Amino acid sequence: MNQVTTQKPHELLAATLSGEMEAVNTLIQTRMASEHAPRIPEVTAHLVGAGGKRLRPMLTLAAARLCGYEGEHHVKLAATVEFIHTATLLHDDVVDESGQRRGRPTANLLWDNKSSVLVGDYLFSRSFQLMVETGSLRVLDILANASATIAEGEVLQMTAASNLATDEAVYLQVVRGKTAALFSAATEVGGVIAEAPADQVKALYDYGDALGIAFQIADDLLDYQGDAATTGKNVGDDFRERKLTLPVIKAVAQATDEERAFWTRTIEKGRQEEGDLEQALGLMAKYNTLEATRQDALLWAEKATDALVELPDHPIRQMLHDLAEYVVSRLH
Repeated sequence: MNQVTTQKPHELLAATLSGEMEAVNTLIQTRMASEHAPRIPEVTAHLVGAGGKRLRPMLTLAAARLCGYEGEHHVKLAATVEFIHTATLLHDDVVDESGQRRGRPTANLLWDNKSSVLVGDYLFSRSFQLMVETGSLRVLDILANASATIAEGEVLQMTAASNLATDEAVYLQVVRGKTAALFSAATEVGGVIAEAPADQVKALYDYGDALGIAFQIADDLLDYQGDAATTGKNVGDDFRERKLTLPVIKAVAQATDEERAFWTRTIEKGRQEEGDLEQALGLMAKYNTLEATRQDALLWAEKATDALVELPDHPIRQMLHDLAEYVVSRLH
């Protein structure tokens, strides 16, 4: 078997865009520097250096290349997207009181909450400086709206996460905010900077939106049936953190009075006891909600691949198609 066929779609995309990704990484290093506050590059370097697939900036580069762009502004936009993403991670870890991310201690644990919040603010500011440098008001509009939607999604999640009244429509709104908004903005601005036709820009938006939703649903499902070594999360972390995600929302919707009392005690009130996770998994099995959630993820991945039909025939289009399928291929 040759090397190409064994590469995962995001690895193949990274290899194809390696020169541009190198330029993005250099720009990130340059722009996260601070002459007056050395803690800023310290905190940022810890998170940026933790690895990760850099999927969002890669999507911007891929969309621009796919639409025939030959300038350099897509590199600034890719760095912008990564800065927004990194800023939200710093803030999320404070809100969630997280101690670990990507297998390493979080910035708020190594430094403190104040540093994480303020460095996150700095990165948001840096991202807006980069956007402005492209000279495109439309790009600024898209990314500014995405930033507002992300913040809105996080606040909505805070109020909805442990509320049994949260239904699938609210869940989708949260996912669109906290995950899909940046995916869709990342792909859309790639098309805009390339001055692609309106139908292609819309297709890129639709692809990013559906990919982001599939990605988050898959992530939420893996919390209950994933392998801790692969996902970096222990099975049931969301349950222990009282997060209402799709598999539980589907089980609550079908619950008997007795089962609803169980969900009220464990999720809404947070009074969890030995054996509760096993009971929760049993209720999900009873109503087959893990499989129903998997089907939802597959459906969104299919919507992502369908959107690509509007885009030019190009090797990158096939990579984006394979990426959407790969996001849900981890599910069993």
